[in-house]
Amino acid sequence: MSQTPMNRLVVLNLGQGNLYEGFPVVTAYIGEEENIYRMKFSASLPAAPEIPELYRNWKSLYSAFYYRPFLRLGVEEIDDIDDTFEIEEDSVTNISEVEIHELCKQVYNCLNRWLNSVEFRKIEQQLRTHFQPSEEIRFIVETNDSVLRRLPWHLWNFFDDYPLAEVALSASEYQKRQKSQINLKSTIRILAIFGNTQEIDISQDRIFLEILLTGAEIKFLVEPTLDEFNNQLWQQNWDILFFAGHSSCTQEKGSLQLNHKDIITLDQLKYGLKQAISRGLYLAIFNSCDGLGLAQQLQELHIPQVIVMREPVPNVIAQEFLKYFLTEFSQGESLYTAVRSARERLQGLEGEYPCATWLPVICQNPAEPPMVWNRGVGSSVAISETKQGSASDKTYSFSRTIKQNLLDRHRLILAAKRLSTLLLASVLVASSIMGVRHLGMLQPWELHSYDYLMHLRSPNEKPDPRLLIVTIDEADIQYQINKKMNMRWSLSDQALSQLLQKLKQYQPATIGIDIYRDFPVDPNYPQLSEVLQQDKRIFTVCKVSAPNDGAPDGTPASPKVSKERISFSDFVADTDGVLRRQLVQLTPPLKSPCAAQYALSFQLAQHYLNAQGMKWDINPEKNLQIGSTVFRRLQSHTSGYQGVDASGYQILLNYRSLPSLLNIAEKISLKELLNEEIVPELLHKSVKNRIVLIGVIASSSPDDWETPYTANAPDEEKQTSGVFLQAHMVSHILSAVLDGRPLMWWWSQWLEALWVWGWSLVGGIISWRILQPLHIGLAIAIALLILFGICFGIFTQAGWIPLVPSTLALVSCAVVLKILASTHASNSKKRWNSRI
Repeated sequence: MSQTPMNRLVVLNLGQGNLYEGFPVVTAYIGEEENIYRMKFSASLPAAPEIPELYRNWKSLYSAFYYRPFLRLGVEEIDDIDDTFEIEEDSVTNISEVEIHELCKQVYNCLNRWLNSVEFRKIEQQLRTHFQPSEEIRFIVETNDSVLRRLPWHLWNFFDDYPLAEVALSASEYQKRQKSQINLKSTIRILAIFGNTQEIDISQDRIFLEILLTGAEIKFLVEPTLDEFNNQLWQQNWDILFFAGHSSCTQEKGSLQLNHKDIITLDQLKYGLKQAISRGLYLAIFNSCDGLGLAQQLQELHIPQVIVMREPVPNVIAQEFLKYFLTEFSQGESLYTAVRSARERLQGLEGEYPCATWLPVICQNPAEPPMVWNRGVGSSVAISETKQGSASDKTYSFSRTIKQNLLDRHRLILAAKRLSTLLLASVLVASSIMGVRHLGMLQPWELHSYDYLMHLRSPNEKPDPRLLIVTIDEADIQYQINKKMNMRWSLSDQALSQLLQKLKQYQPATIGIDIYRDFPVDPNYPQLSEVLQQDKRIFTVCKVSAPNDGAPDGTPASPKVSKERISFSDFVADTDGVLRRQLVQLTPPLKSPCAAQYALSFQLAQHYLNAQGMKWDINPEKNLQIGSTVFRRLQSHTSGYQGVDASGYQILLNYRSLPSLLNIAEKISLKELLNEEIVPELLHKSVKNRIVLIGVIASSSPDDWETPYTANAPDEEKQTSGVFLQAHMVSHILSAVLDGRPLMWWWSQWLEALWVWGWSLVGGIISWRILQPLHIGLAIAIALLILFGICFGIFTQAGWIPLVPSTLALVSCAVVLKILASTHASNSKKRWNSRI
């Protein structure tokens, strides 16, 4: 036997109030071995006048059902039955039994509504936050209210989630007992009183004590007189007081039938009991009817704990409880877990004896630790008493090996179950999210996150020095009109002829005309026709037929340009209109007026690279390769793209990170060139050996597109002209091949799935290991920041790894595990409802 406390302690003080007016201040104290009042929380409980009424109805029917001596004795019939409770047998077994089951259900529902009320929720949430299901919990309800003490508190669904928790009752006032002396004992000493046996069979109680408590010294008194009982209390040091027989409770005072003549109250043993308690009496067990009055009187004497029956108890129930309790308790289980185990085992008898599990209850002095019993070697029980704090303090020391092994085994099994649940839940969550992702349902979110990461990159790159852009805006168009040029669209043949002659003087590497010219050259400018036909540095564009994009006709190329120098200008925008992909090659429809297979950007870049001896090829993996640089082809399911149309040869466009997309290259206007407004030396430096792109940026000839930067760009840059995007695409290829600038890359699908599952597991671990909701939220927020930091860090190195799926997996798995943790309570509630 030991005074060592259990793992955790809760004292619920109901304060002032009653069920008719409510309890304005309810206080919960949470303690541990070193500090029994480590935390304190307050709430309230609303009025519940229906509870006393339900209890009175239940009590009346329960008494009618059980107040028959032959139920306690287990025989067929007894003649002398109190007329007050006499009813016909058929009525009891048929009608009354149905009614008592219905009342049980009502009590259960009403009690849980009361304890799950909004006013009380703060305390419940704090309890669930600070406790784990594997912990032993002593839950003490502190009240003097007679109705509250008789309520079956264990029906609160809180206890369904904590299998090692048991409820006890306490008086509102208590104190640590005054111990008179130190006694060294080698065995536990039990005083067993067997009172009046009329109409009951208590012989089995003695057998259980003798067989199950072989390591204890037991003194049996059978139907003793008051004097004999009193003398034993004064003359010997007892650890446990046991009583079996008749008892009752009248006006909250308990009485015992010691023999056929004597019915006593504990007031008649007050001084003897005080002496026994001061000398070490630790536990009193009354295996008799209606023992709450007895417990209350003993609590006034500051006994550490008492086990009683709330109501009249059938003989079979009393004996079975004693057997189950002694078996568990004598094998090292704590008093609370032993009582809970024994009480719950009575459920198998509730088919014949309704409410059997409601009867046993512990009455505890919160100032005293609970008693624990454990067998030593050879069925002996070692007891030692040492001075601790003062000369009068006594501490029992004993081996807790069996108890600890049982707890460790339970915790190991529980941990294994929770781990398997964690693994299964994380796999299911990750698989579900990857399945939803594969269907394309996450694509909009992933593309938006792609844009955001693109925008967050530091704009520390410089314009590409290999490019020059000749722009044609509204001023340039007006300039041509003022010069009486024959305008056909935005660029007249006269202006184009003069422009090409100017550029030719300064030896550009190649020229890309990003303007549709699907009409013959003006006969007045034959030199233009000759230049377009003979200068192999000049590339023009056409538009491929695209029925799905609203352009079924397409736009033909200039008739004077050779086929190998004709490129398509088509871009591939996503469903939200944003340009994130670069189309390198496609196969035009047979009826398309534009038969070009290669993009203007690719043609210009390749012409520039060919001059340096670098040609493109398709490697064995079917990817485009220039030199040692591989341009990985975009597939239908590529990172955030899921089920996208990946026809042709597409690559992810890694935009040059600049303060503005318009700063991709040096710019000169058409008017500046034709009017010779630029110093020749500077113009020579700007043109020589560069790729020159000619394009329209005037609002009257719109060729504007949205980019990943659009959402955060200033209003004047929400749309980007096509010629600037062509420049980004040319620079994208050249920078990768010549400068080693990274191309966008991504993981394989199985690696992405493993990554998402890993973050699902992280979310599950957070939910598993952290109890307080605020701390869970904080941990999830920190994990999300780490996840974002990793994804962004990799994105700065051109890696696009799953961010949105991982975020969903982390949060979802945490939520799922919390939901799974709460299903046990609801399942237990369903099981209870099915019982009653």
